[in-house]
Amino acid sequence: MPDVLYEVAAHVATITLNRPQRRNALTLPMLDELAEVVRRADADPEVRAVVLTGAGEGFCAGLDLVEAAAQGPSAVDDIATSYRPERIPVLAMHAADTPIVAAVNGAAAGYAVGLALNADIRVMARTARFVPPTRRALVPESGDTYLLPRLAGWERAARFYLLGEEIGAEAALAAGVVSELADDAEACRARAVALAGQIAAMPPLAVQAAKRMLRAGLTDAYPEHVSRVLLQLLPLFRTADFAEATAAFLQKRPPTFTGR
Repeated sequence: MPDVLYEVAAHVATITLNRPQRRNALTLPMLDELAEVVRRADADPEVRAVVLTGAGEGFCAGLDLVEAAAQGPSAVDDIATSYRPERIPVLAMHAADTPIVAAVNGAAAGYAVGLALNADIRVMARTARFVPPTRRALVPESGDTYLLPRLAGWERAARFYLLGEEIGAEAALAAGVVSELADDAEACRARAVALAGQIAAMPPLAVQAAKRMLRAGLTDAYPEHVSRVLLQLLPLFRTADFAEATAAFLQKRPPTFTGR
């Protein structure tokens, strides 16, 4: 069975980290595979939303430190020599125009924190928690130090990384790190798929443009951002989906969008 599963149904791609016996800890080949399937989903016009989750009761235990320890010092050399931006899953997620919903179905540690935070919407099982990598004498390696302060504020992020305080599900919801809680891992995955289905029913081109604007808003100055809006907006007026939305509104019926 592959360590990264990929399936598409009803315009939703589901990516599952599939090493439940190791709490879905990531090997170096898995990082490559994950980056590749994210890009694959983003390039597929039939995919309108992505769900990222873990098999079993864990979301992801981060990088597989047991495997790295078995390799010894050569593991560090392998990471250093193999680094390429295109091999980094969180960069693929950040660049994707297709919305990503994370089903944080269990503990998310180390690298997995960045995987979850790079999703656009997060659902978390009540038993799940975020675990900081600094407890393992490592710096956050997946860019989550960029995102967590923006989501939860500097103070909460500092307590997470500098004090090693875990963020449980209720605290994550209160801090705005996740938007919904589910009772268990299975309910978490089901809710994430349902949310992805709602996204898939929206006009895809407008949704993708909106995500590009959200991403640009992290770094744009406001005047620059307003100017950028026009570049995204004007082409949408010429789409079949805009015509369908207008017709459906006037005819008082649900719209059917084609992504054209």
